[in-house]
Amino acid sequence: MSDHSPQNAVEIALQASRSDGCVVIADESSTANLRWAGNTLTTNGVSRSRQLTVIAISRSGNEARAGVVSRAGVRDEHIAEIVAEASRAAEEGSPAEDAQPLATSAPSLPGSAPGWDDPPTGTEIGVFARFAGQLRNAFATAASGDRLLYGYAEHEVMSSFVGTSTGLRLRHDQPTGRLELNAKSADLARSSWAGASTRDFRDVDVTALEAALARQLGWASRSVELPAGRYETLLPPSAVSDLLAYTYWSAGARDAIDGRTVFSKPGGTRVGERLTSMPLTMFSDPAAPGLECSPFVIAHASHRNSSVFDNGQPAPRTEWISEGTLAALVQTRYSAQLSGLPYSPWVDNLTMEAGGSSATLAEMVASTRRGLLLTCLWYVRDVDPQTLLLTGLTRDGVYLVEDGEVVGAVNNFRFNESPVAMLDRVTEAGATQPTLPRELSDYFTRAAMPPLRVEGFNMSSVSQAS
Repeated sequence: MSDHSPQNAVEIALQASRSDGCVVIADESSTANLRWAGNTLTTNGVSRSRQLTVIAISRSGNEARAGVVSRAGVRDEHIAEIVAEASRAAEEGSPAEDAQPLATSAPSLPGSAPGWDDPPTGTEIGVFARFAGQLRNAFATAASGDRLLYGYAEHEVMSSFVGTSTGLRLRHDQPTGRLELNAKSADLARSSWAGASTRDFRDVDVTALEAALARQLGWASRSVELPAGRYETLLPPSAVSDLLAYTYWSAGARDAIDGRTVFSKPGGTRVGERLTSMPLTMFSDPAAPGLECSPFVIAHASHRNSSVFDNGQPAPRTEWISEGTLAALVQTRYSAQLSGLPYSPWVDNLTMEAGGSSATLAEMVASTRRGLLLTCLWYVRDVDPQTLLLTGLTRDGVYLVEDGEVVGAVNNFRFNESPVAMLDRVTEAGATQPTLPRELSDYFTRAAMPPLRVEGFNMSSVSQAS
């Protein structure tokens, strides 16, 4: 462990603390990226950053106050100043309603996880070596078919070191990769999109993605105008992940208890209510293959769904919807005391499964008499938290399916839908697969979703967006 390592920064901060309790989080990240346009690589780059967060806790009787200070690029000689600033903030602050004892024992972690003293993992431009070769071949294939490829690939590794005055020393290394690939016709009149989430780019098949985009551009060679209305709609996994990620983000127990969300009911929450007759299960699991994430809480600040006092607490697998029934909400230890429900903290991934369904999206298209097939959603916004009504746009390809075949591309729409209400209109679900939310790809990449057939999806107006 070097003198200027994040681990050493944690130890310096804890040694400098004179508060009743202290949590220190040192995050070190590196990011590599590629960008391309018109079948040509345009830019690439690598960046590194370091952030130190000090959480000082002042206790008096049954009350506790927390002071939080975060700084980027901190040198070791300035750490004591940050600790002192956090301590002053704790002493001068209001009592924290979410106050709890700090964790004193570490959760069970995978045996293959890096040790505390090992250097941060990091990434570099070489992570794209195999991917870049595939991309070069895809450029040639696209050019031969009068298509243009645009897109972006990014890989980040964040190493987080959490130390507490109670003796915890926890570490998690989080790789996060995403690919966004657009194909356009030579006249730029037709466009389609594909995305992928990955840990290391070794599982990304650019050849298959480019072929799928070429097929979708071919579908768009015929144009059909349709009015606004409610349509049977096939949602691909990416569109499903955007809608259900909003559902997950809105599933905080504290807001539900206070009557603010779609999961509220008079006097409590809707936990235990059936949301859909389909056997849909939505869960988060830190050990989900390909979606692995931190198995313990890393909280840089307290808010309604997170508490700095919960740092280091285990973050276990949790079923939020179980066989169609709302089973849990996102809980801090404090909100669990209010709700009387089990402690179930935020986990940084999301999966939905549909009771062993194995149908592919292509098979679902083949069994469609008449309906719409979407590519992805865009510009999704919350309209009404109490129903979780969302609005947004379709983008990069909406296709008309008739008698089991795609017969052309239709105009874009603005939609208005509540994903919670929508679940009760799901009539078919396919096989779950890893996917990338289009709208939320900057914030949430670890998702696995099935394609869904939804009865009466509300296309509220025609959109001129392309």
